[in-house]
Amino acid sequence: MAYTTQMAAARQGILTPQMKQVLDAERMSEENILQGVASGKIAIPANHNHVNIVGKGIGSGLSTKINVNLGVSEDCCNVEKELDKVRRAVELKADAIMDLSTFGDTQAFRRRAVEISPVMIGTVPVYDAVARYGKEVSKISVDDFFDVVKMHAEDGVDFMTIHAGLTQTAVQRLRNNPRLTHVVSRGGSLLLDWMENNGLENPFFEHFDRLLELCQLYDVTLSLGDGLRPGCLRDATDAAQIQELIILGELTKRCWDADVQIMIEGPGHVPLNEVVANMQLEKKLCHGAPFYVLGPIVTDVAPGYDHITSAIGGALAATYGADFLCYVTPAEHLRLPDADDMKEGIMASRIAAHAADIAKGIPGAIDWDNAMSKARKELDWTTMFELAMDPEKAKDYRASSQPIDKEVCTMCGDLCAVKRSRNILESK
Repeated sequence: MAYTTQMAAARQGILTPQMKQVLDAERMSEENILQGVASGKIAIPANHNHVNIVGKGIGSGLSTKINVNLGVSEDCCNVEKELDKVRRAVELKADAIMDLSTFGDTQAFRRRAVEISPVMIGTVPVYDAVARYGKEVSKISVDDFFDVVKMHAEDGVDFMTIHAGLTQTAVQRLRNNPRLTHVVSRGGSLLLDWMENNGLENPFFEHFDRLLELCQLYDVTLSLGDGLRPGCLRDATDAAQIQELIILGELTKRCWDADVQIMIEGPGHVPLNEVVANMQLEKKLCHGAPFYVLGPIVTDVAPGYDHITSAIGGALAATYGADFLCYVTPAEHLRLPDADDMKEGIMASRIAAHAADIAKGIPGAIDWDNAMSKARKELDWTTMFELAMDPEKAKDYRASSQPIDKEVCTMCGDLCAVKRSRNILESK
């Protein structure tokens, strides 16, 4: 292999197998994919050690991708159930899976997830450092942190969330501008704890070149984490969030100088009227790098329905710049999601992503909708089910209430507007 990373290959004009897979799935020219990856506007997370991965592109000109979070915890430590969720997420057409395990033999689970998953796998190494070493966060050494990063890379992880922008400068900005919900990022809070108790700079910021060397070696894409993302509407778009984003923009250039692919992680809770501004700020401050958002969740008062609040924010965010949506399930803020919650979250995120792809004119996106509309006009139920985003649910609803006239549905019955107008307008 004549290249170290996807970015290095693109800069040499080499079309990698993963780039070809992206071209098979997207309407983009070879020239544009090479240019996009070379410039950093497109990322194709694909660790050299993830042998069965099918490459997917995230970024400018490509369809919006979605991510699924899962993993074992101390309270819910059923490895086989979580592996079943990996398989089910792939069946439901998730584009990526993040293993957020914090308990048990995390490496064994991670390796199995990589082994069975053809989609990209992400992790947050700081979580695993706490689980692996079993000691107070402040007692974890810099080498400990980097040993875990290396382990994840060796295991085939394609992208890693690293909260390198949560620096002492950003923390001071947070102190100067108090929040209602402080720090809600789990990784961010762990690093804040480590920095505060040791009186030191964020180890991933201070030793960023060491991180880049590991990413180069395995072609790991860095997902630069939003440790200071807002955890409620009141804290959205504040000084601490923007300070961290400025730092992430500076780190973006260092990644690209080292041929390392990156994504920028974005805000969590954002009022609907501030979503577009947040997308514009990220794209401007981070030089057009792919943007990966959690939600955004656009209201704080809907526990049990946050897959909906997230889909509302996600559709708007993706229309105006977000490239990658992290799903949110109905269990958000309440508990670890089960398989049913996962499906609800995936479908909500896929709807948001597709709606945005239509709005921003992704080539071919609306063809799917046009095909569905044709089937509806013809009352072709078989084709409607085949085209449905969730065929299983569509079939179940149809089967639960059968009409007298099998051609129509029980909503309108003999008053079916589609059948009546079709008969009138297409009868001649």
